[in-house]
Amino acid sequence: RIAMLEIEFNGPVARVVLNRPDVHNAFNDVLVERITGVFEDLADRREVRAVVLAGNGKSFCAGGDLNWMRQTVGLSFEENRSGAATISRMLRAVAACPKLVIARVHGPALGGGAGLVAAVDIALAVKSAVFGFTEVRLGVVAGVISPFVLPRIGAGHAREYFTTGEKFSADTAHRIGLVHSVYPDLESLDTAIDSKLGQVLEASPSAVAATKALIAEISSRDMDSATDCAERALARARSSEEGQAGMKSFLEGRKPPWMMP
Repeated sequence: RIAMLEIEFNGPVARVVLNRPDVHNAFNDVLVERITGVFEDLADRREVRAVVLAGNGKSFCAGGDLNWMRQTVGLSFEENRSGAATISRMLRAVAACPKLVIARVHGPALGGGAGLVAAVDIALAVKSAVFGFTEVRLGVVAGVISPFVLPRIGAGHAREYFTTGEKFSADTAHRIGLVHSVYPDLESLDTAIDSKLGQVLEASPSAVAATKALIAEISSRDMDSATDCAERALARARSSEEGQAGMKSFLEGRKPPWMMP
């Protein structure tokens, strides 16, 4: 059985690789729990000083798996809230990891995948990568990812890209602050990642961890409150009439009822 998540160690650097290439590394409950557990474990490993988060196949991460999303059809508000909380925990495990976390975005990062990009410390992308907060196209909202994305791109850009659900280029992702740098090809992307790793390995591990904690403390807008609000918003949207209709339409390959014929 192929592991959904690969973990490789090269000295003080851990490489965490999403490994569901056949579904563009989309999330399901198993992968979400696995990512959470791995990052919680890495947080306690003194020998690990940096983490590279990557994906196998054509995509970095396409968001929610179709079969997993299908399970949300017909669920109540509380059941949806519980599901949203598992994604929140995953994103918080990535964001709160005391090691430097770098995302290697080599391909599309959509929905929750774009949220995962926002949860890392440094996001580096190849120019051909595509991004998007596509939740509204399913009748739901960019809920649990919003506490991580908004500090990156700001409310102004969120108003544009959260509400339209449109896909956008790596250059646009860089312009709005979702990614830090864009590179023309994979070779230059990997060279840049190696450079960042070399720099952080010259820094004090405890100072890096303390710096991350300081930034989070100073810039936090009460993460617990924001997460609670986001989870409720997503659960309401998913359990609403349009949310249910949108999900069913998407899974059945037809236009949602709010689209003009």
